[in-house]
Amino acid sequence: MSDAINLRPTLLQPDWPAPTNVRAFVTTRESGPSQGDFAAFNTASHVGDNADHVALCRRLLQKEIGDERPLLWLNQTHGARVQQFYQPDAVDADAAIATSNEYACVVLTADCLPVMFCNRSGTQVAVAHAGWRGLAGGVLEATVAAMNTDPDDILVWLGPAISNAQFEVGPEVYGAFVAVHPDTADAFDHSPYRLGHYMADLYRLARFRLEALGVYHISGGHFCTACESRFYSYRRDGGKTGRMASVIWIN
Repeated sequence: MSDAINLRPTLLQPDWPAPTNVRAFVTTRESGPSQGDFAAFNTASHVGDNADHVALCRRLLQKEIGDERPLLWLNQTHGARVQQFYQPDAVDADAAIATSNEYACVVLTADCLPVMFCNRSGTQVAVAHAGWRGLAGGVLEATVAAMNTDPDDILVWLGPAISNAQFEVGPEVYGAFVAVHPDTADAFDHSPYRLGHYMADLYRLARFRLEALGVYHISGGHFCTACESRFYSYRRDGGKTGRMASVIWIN
C-alpha cells in the first residue's frame, strides 16, 4: 500500500450550477486501500474496518482537497444539529457549514441522503446527513436556517442515497412525516412485500422539505446506493459495509 497514487479514490462530481469557487465531490467504493466488506475506500472509523486502512483513506481524502485545509469530521447522530465552525475533534452533529476557505465540510453515508448546499456567490457552503430520522427531525431546515440567507439564493444537490424501490419502511416512518406534513404521503408507496409497510422516497421527502422553505434550485436525486455497486449500501450489504464521504468546501 505504499503507492498512494494508485489508491486515490474514484470521485463523483455533483452536477449542479454552483459557482466555480465551490468544490465538492462524493467518494465511491471503486478504488482505494480498504479490503473485504469495506472495499475499497472507507473513511468511517466506527464500522469495524481495519483502523490502518481507515487512517490511510482519510489521509488520501485529505490530499484530494489539499493538506492546508482540514476536514471537519462529525460524529453523526441522525439529529439536526449544524456545526458552524471548525474543531479538530469530531463533534456531535449531522450537518456542517463553512463561510471561509479554512476547512472542508464532510458527512458519511451508506444509504442515507447527503445534501450539499451553497449560495450563488460562493461565500457559504454546507452539507447535511439526511436519513429518514434526520429529515423528519429537521436537519435540512436547520441547515438552511444556519445559512441565514434568502432561500432563493441557495443551490442544492442531492447526492447518492437509497431509492424508494429499495427502501421499505414501517408505519412509524410513514407516521413521522405524514403526522406533521400530510402532503408527504405522496412520497410513500405501499410495500409489495409486507402489509402495512411502505416504500419511502428520501429524494421526494427532501424536496418537499426544501421547497416548503422556499428552496427550489435543487439538482441531483437520481441515484440508488442499493442498486449501484459503486456505492456502499447499509441495507444491501446487511449492515457490514463502509461509508462514502461527501465533501464540500470554498476553494
